[in-house]
Amino acid sequence: MDINTILSALANPVRLDILCWLKEPERHFQPQKDVAPPGGICVSHIREKTGLSQPTVSLYLSTLSRAGLVSSQRVGQWTYYRYEHEVAEAFLSALGERLLVDGSQ
Repeated sequence: MDINTILSALANPVRLDILCWLKEPERHFQPQKDVAPPGGICVSHIREKTGLSQPTVSLYLSTLSRAGLVSSQRVGQWTYYRYEHEVAEAFLSALGERLLVDGSQ
């Protein structure tokens, strides 16, 4: 996990929105088809929610994926993305260790 890569990925407000939506997919998206992996949201639904073009959304998802914040799974012709909470938790913990004063200096 690279803190700088994750910070860069989160610096874009739309990418941050996408990540937040994927964190709670049942709240932000309609139920997916039976073939969808658990917690997975089809890229076409993400594109629809953002209102952006397919290439732009794919680029944003690729950035989040490189940061490790989302994972993808291809099912037939569809790609599903899901939030990787373990990576987000590790990132927040590492960031806290670097930035928070714990009084043990």
